[in-house]
Amino acid sequence: MQLTLDYARKKDSEDVLASFRKEFHIPVSNGKPSLYFCGNSLGLQPVNTKTYINRELEKWAELGVEGHFKTDTPWLNYQEDLKRITGTLVGASPSEIVIMNTLTVNIHMLLISFYKPTKTRFKILCEAGSFPSDLYALKSHARLHGFDPKDVVVEIKPKTGEHLIDIENILETIELHKNELALIWMGGMNYYTGQLFDMEKITKAGQDTGALVGFDLAHAAGNVSLELNKWNVDFATWCTYKYMNSGPGGIGAAYINEKHGSDPTVFRFAGWWGNKPETRFLMRDEFEPADGAAGWQVSTGQILVMAPLKASLDLFEKAGFARMRDKSIELTNFLQSCIESIAEKFKGINKVQIITPLKIEQRGAQLSISFGKHGKEIFTKLIEQGVIVDWREPAVIRIAPAPLYNSFEEVYRLSEVLENIMHAVHETHVNPEKIKMESVH
Repeated sequence: MQLTLDYARKKDSEDVLASFRKEFHIPVSNGKPSLYFCGNSLGLQPVNTKTYINRELEKWAELGVEGHFKTDTPWLNYQEDLKRITGTLVGASPSEIVIMNTLTVNIHMLLISFYKPTKTRFKILCEAGSFPSDLYALKSHARLHGFDPKDVVVEIKPKTGEHLIDIENILETIELHKNELALIWMGGMNYYTGQLFDMEKITKAGQDTGALVGFDLAHAAGNVSLELNKWNVDFATWCTYKYMNSGPGGIGAAYINEKHGSDPTVFRFAGWWGNKPETRFLMRDEFEPADGAAGWQVSTGQILVMAPLKASLDLFEKAGFARMRDKSIELTNFLQSCIESIAEKFKGINKVQIITPLKIEQRGAQLSISFGKHGKEIFTKLIEQGVIVDWREPAVIRIAPAPLYNSFEEVYRLSEVLENIMHAVHETHVNPEKIKMESVH
């Protein structure tokens, strides 16, 4: 691999997905297209999003309530195509997918169903450093059942001095608490480190103890290849506004394994829309849950927020997720090489460390990078120069090249800007008198 502009442009010329870049609006910074590497926080807007939303607004204007039944995409069945495409991305049948609510709402909805503590089995295992919403939810459900969260939530921590959690550590912790374990709830990919966990092994180990196993896939869905049904995962949920580009606060999605979806005795919050379609409009007093994940949908489908998701997923289907993942791996590998080259140049001056796993099977598009004590300053200067990345306390810049709208040349340009900033920051802090003299002259 050559770390040159010519090499980057050659890779772009060979990229079968290069044409998809024009399908997205690229934010402008300082009067020119930004270098946007923040799809792990908010994906870019597809150009066709406005068309998809306007189509539904026109139906509403022209048809009113009849929009539920008329036209080729009636609102009554609007999410069926979304469930089909989403199922291909996460390795599930459409009946195991439901498009509803937002991520944390779905976490609460699923915990109501799948956290079933007893006096002897009440513990929940999660990774240390999980996203705050997940931890808040777990603790609130512990309290709901009359437990002290300190007794319930078991956080698996990395070994001292390390950032990542070994699968052996996870399996050992499961074994240690096997007689008290009610639930395992982890991020499929940790938001801070970008570590992709071995969900298949975790699921098997957890279920072998009698626990149920679920995952927050906010940073995994639409980013890495998933096989939820094959792995026998009990349940999962995710947002769609990161790698799936559904817009700020975009609608969430959930997966419920067919064994639970076909069991009407599994408790779930009941709502009219989750009733069997065959009897829904009979307006009965008793709830009769729909088969599959649809039985968890308590409210009418949100058409105007599903439309942006459809705009993006149609592009996913056209591009082919296998091709997207292949390009994502190549882009991230190229980014890794660029960062490692910079780290070597600044060795002994400013410690630059990629804390995300270096093995491709243990990560997705995101690299989390520590830049030492000047990390926040470097981040601020990147933003000022039109490089859109994000900062996560206490010490990392996260960079995520997305395969549909990022290019190899952009990764190279990012590395150029970053290296220049690091030189400037180094000079400012190491040679302040030199900077002062240069400013005088």
